[in-house]
Amino acid sequence: PAVAAGGQGGLLDVVTDTDLARNRRIFFCFSESASAGGAGGGGNSTALARATLSADARSLQDVQVIFSQRPKVASALHFGCRIVQTGDGHLFLTLGDRYHRKDDAQKLDNHIGKVVRIEPDGQVPADNPFVSTPGARPEIWSLGHRNMQGAALNTASGELWATEHGPQGGDELNRVLSGR
Repeated sequence: PAVAAGGQGGLLDVVTDTDLARNRRIFFCFSESASAGGAGGGGNSTALARATLSADARSLQDVQVIFSQRPKVASALHFGCRIVQTGDGHLFLTLGDRYHRKDDAQKLDNHIGKVVRIEPDGQVPADNPFVSTPGARPEIWSLGHRNMQGAALNTASGELWATEHGPQGGDELNRVLSGR
């Protein structure tokens, strides 16, 4: 897909599927250009794609964008873009506040400053915390984040942990909790 490379944007993370040996699938996130996904209106966003490695592992096949942050924003800053896959296959994706849109991180009608949780095909899990909340983006797992630059799963507890920029230095390490 078209990548909006510039500033803090570009190809930002890549992970292998937990069942890579069987399905040869990878997931990657990147800053998506303004025209991608038919969104129009300018700006860019964080996107998550999946692809299948070719038999010789030299190329990608069946590349498909499975998530695209809304709204697109005219900024080259704070994309987030860390991917974590859980043991049951769900995908967490961190999304930055895009720097100038930090107030949107507290609102449920957008993906700015959020962690989203989706299925490997891009569908929304039925048990996401805001699925039944009117006006909320159903992909949202957690909100109020600035710009997460690291994320990992505690495999013993199943908890997601993430690091993000502190607004005046002092970066944070947080447990990312459902609906919080």
